[in-house]
Amino acid sequence: MHEQTILFDINETVLNLASLKPKFNAVFGDESYTATWFSMLLHSSTVCLVTGVKTDFASLAKIALDALAAKQKLLLSEKEGNDILATFANLAPHEDIQAALTKLRKAGFRLVALSNSSQALLTTQILNAGLTSYFDQLISVEAAGTFKPSANAYAFASKQLETTVDKLRLVAAHDWDTHGALSAGLKAAYIDRTGAPYHPLFLKPDVIGSTMDEIAEQIISMHNI
Repeated sequence: MHEQTILFDINETVLNLASLKPKFNAVFGDESYTATWFSMLLHSSTVCLVTGVKTDFASLAKIALDALAAKQKLLLSEKEGNDILATFANLAPHEDIQAALTKLRKAGFRLVALSNSSQALLTTQILNAGLTSYFDQLISVEAAGTFKPSANAYAFASKQLETTVDKLRLVAAHDWDTHGALSAGLKAAYIDRTGAPYHPLFLKPDVIGSTMDEIAEQIISMHNI
């Protein structure tokens, strides 16, 4: 077994939010509200993290959806809301995921899903995406009562995996997540899924790529496999 375990952020990094777009287009009249909703969800989770509000990602997802509808002066029916949130549990993996995970597992790395989603939602997401056999372990930060990018979230993963943070590398499509991991003493890898520039004030990882295959190749080459 290699000294390093690779943690994967799930939403946007491994799973593609694109299947939510038709749902948001149908309800809000514009698929771009998908990104608005997810940003609102992440914003509220960070506020709850910083101020010590105890909640869970699923509750915050619904709150963000209701708030977005209210801002657009839309009366969101229970059926419409449930349909969108159900789709969030049934996201397809990005096309570059299975091959890259297979390559990394074949190279001997331990692969772990790490998410702000609850353990139940994370397990459902991975199962519905057909990725259960690709991961050695699924870890939700729910049990730690925190959210990424808190140092406690990454420390919790380290404890669950019975290793030290310096032997973990997080792969994420969010610069706030890779920055959080690096700040907590982990290594990181950033996959550019959007083309947006990496935040110039955040710590920058030593592995950056636009596809998961590029990420996998760089990690493997660093370990001289």
